[in-house]
Amino acid sequence: MDRAQKEKLVEELGQIFESSGVVVVARYEGLTVAEMTDLRNRARGAEATVRVAKNKLARIAVQGTPAEGINQYLDGMTVLTFSEDPVAAAKVVEDFAKDNKKIEILGGAMGGTTLDRAGVEAVSKMPSRDELIASIVGCIGAPASNIAGAIGAPASNIASILSTIEEKAEAA
Repeated sequence: MDRAQKEKLVEELGQIFESSGVVVVARYEGLTVAEMTDLRNRARGAEATVRVAKNKLARIAVQGTPAEGINQYLDGMTVLTFSEDPVAAAKVVEDFAKDNKKIEILGGAMGGTTLDRAGVEAVSKMPSRDELIASIVGCIGAPASNIAGAIGAPASNIASILSTIEEKAEAA
């Protein structure tokens, strides 16, 4: 890799560290190509990205960004997983780590907050942006359906009472 390519990579990584909702750092020593492909596919499905970069270049790129605290985790064979959604990358790596013991989650960053192993796990248990939106929409829609039900209920009650009276009159 020549100097121009390294500078370009540092710039790309800097953008990632600056704009990602969450960045997770994990050690991936011993993963096969198939297992790494599986991790990448899972990440792609959750709108997250997996990136392997030289630690020295990642350390240069993270300087001056909100994720600067992850410097301590950039040692050995590390992989970065990141996403705009503040929990997507953490969920992907946590789920993958449950299925594959060769990956070790070291920590990460969420905005300006540095996360340790337990912090990444806690973030992974939070609802995703899509789940929160669905919950909010459900809360907004519930009162409207309750009002419609309350308005329609008296009419149906009156109809059933009239039907019962009519049946009694016919029986008599």
